[in-house]
Amino acid sequence: MSINAKALLAGLGIALATVAAIALGSSGLKHFDPALTGYAIGAIMAAFAVGYRFTVWAQRPPSRLYFKRGLELFFRRAPTPHSKPETQNQKLSALPIPYGAGTLGAALARNFVAQEFIRRRSGYRWIMHLCLSGGCTLAFAITFPLVFGWIHFESLATDAEMYRVMAFGIHLDTFSVHSAKAFLAFNALNVSGILVLVGLVMAGWRRFTDAGERATQTFSEDILPLILILAVTATGLALTVSYHFLAGRGHHLWAIVHMVSVVALLLYIPFGKFFHMFQRTCSLCVSRYKKVGDTGPRAHCRRCSTDFASAMHVTDLKLVLDQLGFDYRFSGERGEVHYQDICPACRRGLLAINQGRTLGR
Repeated sequence: MSINAKALLAGLGIALATVAAIALGSSGLKHFDPALTGYAIGAIMAAFAVGYRFTVWAQRPPSRLYFKRGLELFFRRAPTPHSKPETQNQKLSALPIPYGAGTLGAALARNFVAQEFIRRRSGYRWIMHLCLSGGCTLAFAITFPLVFGWIHFESLATDAEMYRVMAFGIHLDTFSVHSAKAFLAFNALNVSGILVLVGLVMAGWRRFTDAGERATQTFSEDILPLILILAVTATGLALTVSYHFLAGRGHHLWAIVHMVSVVALLLYIPFGKFFHMFQRTCSLCVSRYKKVGDTGPRAHCRRCSTDFASAMHVTDLKLVLDQLGFDYRFSGERGEVHYQDICPACRRGLLAINQGRTLGR
């Protein structure tokens, strides 16, 4: 398999950006903990792999077109229903007017935070995903800044029980180690671990009791991700148990095992099921694409004149099919016709007619 030059540059760029962020955010590695080097190296390698694979995926004709259209349409407002154009030949560029960033934020909230697309499928799966995604997001949001040296804690010279929070070399807050704020700050990872465990139990139960899931699941795509997350969560909580209840016994061993499991999870992300976290960015473009298409120019069937889709979608679909090397054009009574210009009902009818002709009926 040949190396994709653009993807290679993208992967190297993201990896170098991660290295630069670590160096700059930790004040020239001044606040970088050498004991966390393994985590940092794993994060840099994962950043390269994510950049490479995402670029390869985004270069595919369907993905590339969705991203292209999405970027165009996110800064345009869809026409209101009463101003809907009557002709499907109206140019897409006739959908102007700046598009509010608030709607983009709402789309992010619906698709990434609230995950409404899962809630519509099943309440059980929605709660399960919220626990998994919420717990993992919280853990990453805490772990990466600490590992990269972006955030660190300093005790005051005059009072060892007062901690000062520093972010990128800037003083953010000061609190007592006995305060509720300190309790929340020092146990946030434990909270995220408990959330993830709840999600893992629900996911494991579903994997082993749902007949449909058992019939379609695979080890690498469905079971291995749960094992990796469980390993990270369990070893992370084991560190807390060792520190608080076992006087530090076994802490060094658990720290090594935890680092190995975290790095394994990071390296799995670009190549396994978790890569969908990055592919979900395309869903923002798809939702905007559908919204603009529903209120924009319409496509009408060349056979029965029925309004069956947006003109933008049909036009783009023809373009993608050509790029993929599929020619769906044929000669009809009204000249050359593209198969995508025929509505689904007429396609089924034409299929039945042609099958009948083939059978001599």
